[in-house]
Amino acid sequence: MATTVLPEWFKSSYSSNGGDCVEVAVNLADVRGVVPVRDSKDVSGPVLNVGTGSFAAFVAGVKTGDFG
Repeated sequence: MATTVLPEWFKSSYSSNGGDCVEVAVNLADVRGVVPVRDSKDVSGPVLNVGTGSFAAFVAGVKTGDFG
């Protein structure tokens, strides 16, 4: 029997609760090969499923300041 794995959403610890945040569910990276991303203000709204490689490249770019 297959087990359904639900997303475990979290915001960055750098969020200041200002409401303009995104949430990610990295627990699905190994299971589904994606990292779901959503707007924290609209938790029932659309979810963007980002491939793990693309998400890792994005995080690396943020860490090195590639996005200004």
